[in-house]
Amino acid sequence: MERTGPTVRFSGLLAAATAAVLAAGALVATAPAAGAADVDLARNGGFESGLDGWSCTAASGAVVSTPVHGGTKALKATPAGSDNAKCSQAITVKPNSSYTLSAWVQGSYVYLGATGTGTTDVSTWTQSSGAWKQLTTTFRTGPSTTSVSVYTHGWYGTPAHYVDDLTLVGPGGDPVVIPAVPAGLKTTAIASSSVALSWNAVSGASGYNVYRGGAKVATATGPSATVTGLTPSTAYSFQVSATNAAGESAKSAAVTATTTAGGGGGGDTKLPARALVGYLHSSFANGSGYTRMADVPDSWDVINLAFGEPTSVTSGDIRFALCPVAECPNVESEAEFKAAIKAKQAAGKKVLISIGGQNGQVQLASTAARDAFVTSVSKIIDTYGLDGLDIDFEGHSLSLNTGDTDFRSPTSPVIVNLISAVKSLKAKYGSDFVLTMAPETFFVQLGYQFYGSGPWGGQDPRAGAYLPVIHALRDDLTLLHVQDYNSGPIMGLDNQYHTMGGADFHIAMTDMLLAGFPVAGDTTKVFPGLRPDQVAIGLPASTQAGNGHTTPAEVNKALNCLIKKTDCGSYQTRGTWSDLRGLMTWSINWDRFNNGEFSRNFDAYFGN
Repeated sequence: MERTGPTVRFSGLLAAATAAVLAAGALVATAPAAGAADVDLARNGGFESGLDGWSCTAASGAVVSTPVHGGTKALKATPAGSDNAKCSQAITVKPNSSYTLSAWVQGSYVYLGATGTGTTDVSTWTQSSGAWKQLTTTFRTGPSTTSVSVYTHGWYGTPAHYVDDLTLVGPGGDPVVIPAVPAGLKTTAIASSSVALSWNAVSGASGYNVYRGGAKVATATGPSATVTGLTPSTAYSFQVSATNAAGESAKSAAVTATTTAGGGGGGDTKLPARALVGYLHSSFANGSGYTRMADVPDSWDVINLAFGEPTSVTSGDIRFALCPVAECPNVESEAEFKAAIKAKQAAGKKVLISIGGQNGQVQLASTAARDAFVTSVSKIIDTYGLDGLDIDFEGHSLSLNTGDTDFRSPTSPVIVNLISAVKSLKAKYGSDFVLTMAPETFFVQLGYQFYGSGPWGGQDPRAGAYLPVIHALRDDLTLLHVQDYNSGPIMGLDNQYHTMGGADFHIAMTDMLLAGFPVAGDTTKVFPGLRPDQVAIGLPASTQAGNGHTTPAEVNKALNCLIKKTDCGSYQTRGTWSDLRGLMTWSINWDRFNNGEFSRNFDAYFGN
């Protein structure tokens, strides 16, 4: 969240992670040349048998007889506006082995790569190739990797390209066998219209099918899923099976669950089923101007006071004060501010103190800082009679120490102490305490590819650093609203990069939070999806508020896809998230500056 005009800090962060990946790639590049026992594992790499063995997005792939590089056939792939014409193939490989992936291509912006390697996924590309050009890359599989996906694709809206004679040379993998039946199926959260499930990961499984009453209702890439669209106060039976290239296992033992009676979807925090969350510039003006608490429109259900900031980066001592008169001539008095907060709460609104923001770096590196955080935040909450806390840690507030590689059991002091501090606040204020978080995509969804400094070191230690905080506090978390703005391209669960500004970005980023994902590609470390009622989409209210502004029409497309599974474009969600809580924006002030476009669109969409 920004106190001044929009800036893009993500590009620098992403560059650091990218540099680390390139460094890792340099290590991979030293893999030994193919040996006598190595074979070409790609099936139908010359496309002589049509698309046999290949899966292509939409209707983008076709086999042609000219031009060809070798044989009589080649692949012609035609990108569209929202389809990069990806064609992929799953190939069985051996763990801890080196492979060389090559293909001959012709055209502009043609990519070749491999995912699911268990180490560092690789890709290479050519900007322009008027004649046939060979692309080659190498990788090494991880200790438990038995299958990788190789792919080619073009770029959105570019002309057709051609691919021929694709090979993957290396040791042949063991035959794929049908995976074992999943064990340990249990419920992890039950709401009025959804049930969250988890189970033990199955070795050799590439995915899972979830069944309700014997009918398949969902798929998952990791050992967790949330089944939505259920009826309140109704008993359901669930089973799960494991799948891979060889087939599907038998169904697991069933687990039963009865949905709750409903009544608004947040239960203990009494949020409406659809909530609009906004940040109020209370301690500064920012070119949008100062908005008095009493003048906040009724559309806003959760009002985050921006910002509480520390006396120093490592003190943990958080302070909050209203905007100075010199900066905000129309600022209300403390008494008027407190009275307006009470009036909002009487109308059913929640008012929180947001800690951090762009300038408020908070590093709880010591237990003394942790304790000061609890004491000072409690004082702010008590002084103004607030409903809870919003954690908006940005920049260098959260990072992972070298060797801290498992989000389920973090060891970095700044992470451990923040979790402990928030749990103490939750325990002090009880079940009505509202807890929200507003991380940037770099600290959450980027964790699908990179986590901390990485297995070789050298990556940006902040990558994915919010994941252990979210995971440890998921039972206390009211809302997570990731900032889908000021972001670089992020890879989604479809292993494609998504760029901010349109419906596709919000669909892909939100689906990751709800479906869950393996952290840094490690299928033994899967971040479980959150309940839909715990998630809102974070967007800038106007073009002045931040990079990545999304028009109302595109916002509505994203909501249609996530809630109704319509208007989805090329990205297909892993579920229908009918209980999605709503939207968050930076900020209430910028929305008023923009004639209320953001809040009016929310009200119109949900019929408020």
